[in-house]
Amino acid sequence: AAVDAAVERIAAELGGPTVVVNNAGIIRDNLLFKMTVDDWDAVMAVHLRGSFNTVKAAQKHMVEAKFGRIVNLSSTSALGNRGQANYSAAKAGLQGYTKTLAIELGKFGVTANAIAPGFIQTDMTAATAERIGVPFDDFIKFSAEQIPVQRVGQPDDIAHTASFLVSEGAGFVSGQVIYVAGGPKD
Repeated sequence: AAVDAAVERIAAELGGPTVVVNNAGIIRDNLLFKMTVDDWDAVMAVHLRGSFNTVKAAQKHMVEAKFGRIVNLSSTSALGNRGQANYSAAKAGLQGYTKTLAIELGKFGVTANAIAPGFIQTDMTAATAERIGVPFDDFIKFSAEQIPVQRVGQPDDIAHTASFLVSEGAGFVSGQVIYVAGGPKD
């Protein structure tokens, strides 16, 4: 109800939304045998239910406008990552969800794509370094050495990709997962 109300307020005050970027995310990392149902459910609720609620509320405005852009933030963790069964499943789920949105909404001029970032230097990755007891600068240096372009990503790397995907120029790009990770991650 809160999402529906927010989207309707946006529509009333600014016009119907034709761009949605689902970027909300949390982590509740733990090995499977230690992971709680609450940790599982919290991650699913934010990543999947949140994206579902937002797109469901906004899509009618996109269909009416015959133009829309949906960008869901996935992760390279969708390919699997130790201690992230919940996060990996949620991010993989977002990829399937994105492809389905592209199929269902494409005939209305709406594209849906996902961005799957690799290591991006953010507060979340800083918290991960702290949790595992590694100085953030060391964590960044080690991670950069594993990435073909020899650096970690910055938030602007993701912003530039999202900017393209929401542009008119990306009208023939839909149902794609773009890995922004400094090199191949498969």
